[in-house]
Amino acid sequence: MALPKRSEVPVNETWDLTAIYPGKKAWKADMVAVRELVTQFQNNYRSKLTEAKIIIAALHDLETIYQKLSWIEHYAFLPQTTDMTNPEYNQMLVENDNLQAAITADLSFFKTEVLTNPVSLLDQVAEIEPQFAPVVRHWKVEKPHQLSPEVEKTLATLSPTLNSSERIYTTARAADWDMEDFEVDGKTYPMSFVLYENTYQYHPNPEVRHKAHQIFSDTLRKHKNTVAANYYTQVSKEKKLADLRGYDSVFDYLLSDQEVSRETFDRQIDVIIDELGPVMQKYVKLLQKERGLDKMLYSDLQIDLDPEFAPKADLESATGYISEAVSVLGEDYKNAILKAFPERWVDFPANAGKESGGFETTPYGLHPYILISWTGVLPDVYTLIHELLLTHSLEQKSDDPRMKRFAYTTMLTNTYFHNFITHLLEAAFQREVYTLVENGQTFDGDKLTQIKMDVQKRFWGDAVDIDENAGLTWMRQSHYYMGLYSYTYSAGLTIATQSYLKVLEEGQPAVDRWLEYISLGDQKTPMDAAKVAGVDVTTAEPLHNTIKFLNDTVDKVIALTEELNQ
Repeated sequence: MALPKRSEVPVNETWDLTAIYPGKKAWKADMVAVRELVTQFQNNYRSKLTEAKIIIAALHDLETIYQKLSWIEHYAFLPQTTDMTNPEYNQMLVENDNLQAAITADLSFFKTEVLTNPVSLLDQVAEIEPQFAPVVRHWKVEKPHQLSPEVEKTLATLSPTLNSSERIYTTARAADWDMEDFEVDGKTYPMSFVLYENTYQYHPNPEVRHKAHQIFSDTLRKHKNTVAANYYTQVSKEKKLADLRGYDSVFDYLLSDQEVSRETFDRQIDVIIDELGPVMQKYVKLLQKERGLDKMLYSDLQIDLDPEFAPKADLESATGYISEAVSVLGEDYKNAILKAFPERWVDFPANAGKESGGFETTPYGLHPYILISWTGVLPDVYTLIHELLLTHSLEQKSDDPRMKRFAYTTMLTNTYFHNFITHLLEAAFQREVYTLVENGQTFDGDKLTQIKMDVQKRFWGDAVDIDENAGLTWMRQSHYYMGLYSYTYSAGLTIATQSYLKVLEEGQPAVDRWLEYISLGDQKTPMDAAKVAGVDVTTAEPLHNTIKFLNDTVDKVIALTEELNQ
């Protein structure tokens, strides 16, 4: 059955954007209003930013402007992700991009002028108004790399063009990559990018799964050189900006905003590949044996160990699962999370033209919005809340070894597979690509496919047959257009895993530390923030401990399988 059109899905299962604006008319009005605020800002502060009190006043006014810009952007961006073939949504996003670029250019004088002041004056701003201390912290990092006012304004004006590569990729993926339907045992299966990623890669029938993957890969292969050229535009732009701003390397440039060193970035990749790789190889060998596969193909990696045991979860039951899982964090936390359902923070339907995968984003000062494609099974709840606590909850309330094994394997193949493997291997791939660009080299589709294959072979060893189709997975994800972003999934989950284990060990004191940690925002650097949660990520110890936890989990799965097979 083909995916429904966006107009055919139940409205109550979509997100409610009226928390941002009651309608498009109000959105348009705010676009006018924010331009007026920017004009006032220019008149009030241009060439006057030489005293701490004036800079502080300007920052308060900027907060109002940036809140409006955030709302305007989200109101344009969110609908477009639900149907990237909708011309109205695409037009709204273009209007937003043009507005954001124009205003960024008009406001570029602010940072340029502020950063001409001595560091002592910047420190004075943070001292007088501590809420702006994080801003000052970032300013001090950026100050040595600030360009002339004319260049900064030009770059801001050109930002829609400079940042167009990701949209070109996602639009092509959603609108132009047509895939042929296929037949297995007399049944016709409709095929699309979203259907493969949301359904067929998990399909229990190997013939359906392998045929779908071949069609999927053949489609990617047809577009590999175009996508590679588009991707080269992105990474070469980043290299040029790194050089222009005087960074030692493109890695230093891309990691500077994250306040993370190249050493930390490399450690995250190498430790996980070298230490988690053998753990997951052990798991997939069990998977191969239990599913009776002659060999483990890349297209088999997402299948369930026990496909006949697939607990259903409608949206009503999901509320119960989430409530039980997060109750350990207290009533206030639980009640805040559960607002997501009645207030419609989440877009659930799987429809034609919708962005594949899922994400969370938060308009300034409002609640989060979450995109997901709900299929009605319990693993969807894992995707929705990304919680170790759900596994713990299922484990605690069930004596059924099959349910326990389901909880462990879903945590492994959902939460950790995506964040510690899929996205981490994206980062390992990126490292090789940016090294090429750093060394003045280029690439085409075949080169990128080979790099992806090499990275995957390093992780999976002889446990998985890595072929060219597996190598084409560099074309499946928009993360590559977001700088050195992909590794942060595993970094954040490392902190979360260690905090979870501390909650089990210590109880309320660890809960209090976690709640303080997630309320920090940008008040501290990532390293210092993690210490608030009781996790020291300046060393490899949290990574080693997390991988040990995963190894223990795989061993539990093996033991439960042996018990169930007796």
